[in-house]
Amino acid sequence: MDYIKLTKDNLSKEHICCAISNNKDIQVASKKAWLNDRFDEGLVFLKADARGKCFIEYIPAENAWVPVKAPGYMFIDCFWVSGQLSGKGYGSELLDMCIKDSREKGRKGLCVISSEKKLSFLSDPKFLAKKGFTVCDTAEPYFTLMYLPFEKNAEPPKFGESVKAPNAAGEGFALYYSNQCPFNAKYVPIIEAAAAENSIPFKSILIDSCEKAQNAPSAWTVSALFYNGKFITHEILSEKKFLSIADKVKG
Repeated sequence: MDYIKLTKDNLSKEHICCAISNNKDIQVASKKAWLNDRFDEGLVFLKADARGKCFIEYIPAENAWVPVKAPGYMFIDCFWVSGQLSGKGYGSELLDMCIKDSREKGRKGLCVISSEKKLSFLSDPKFLAKKGFTVCDTAEPYFTLMYLPFEKNAEPPKFGESVKAPNAAGEGFALYYSNQCPFNAKYVPIIEAAAAENSIPFKSILIDSCEKAQNAPSAWTVSALFYNGKFITHEILSEKKFLSIADKVKG
């Protein structure tokens, strides 16, 4: 398999691997704008030269949009291989390329947010463990921080104190999100509209800077839904799923 590295020069013409391809789509536009601003900060996006979800996105941890303390490490934002491209070794190839690049850049190792068991939108802990990653920290309710050190005595990364017990102020629903994931550009307005139509107390908070992300109330800053200050889910929700959650928590 051949792989393509996204750059400012080819970003406009390359597919970003999610289930959307039209540059005029708000989801594509928001993600590509976010990527374009991150390239100068050291972000790397490698994708298979094929139609489908087969890519890895990583960035120096100092610039990662997550509440993780990992100076000198490389942080994996997103790592996704699925559909007809899964089970063929492409995930291992992408991770090996990330490891090689990170070593050459003098990084101490890699780190990534996962979970106690495989959950949607989070990297598979079993796959990472097979590749040598181990858990170095945890955050409620189910997040794990896994790392692969390149140096024997490298200090392990850790979550920021704000996410040890995730909590958000205020009553009703609060959705923290960023444009790191293109699906938010579509689904956040849908949830906002559904909440308004059903008189559900709701507010959305766009995480639009690295500083805000590194001080966020949840380990997962791509999407974090709270109700009355309590963490509910990290998943990006459809209108149906959101209304189902609203019915349950109010009941």
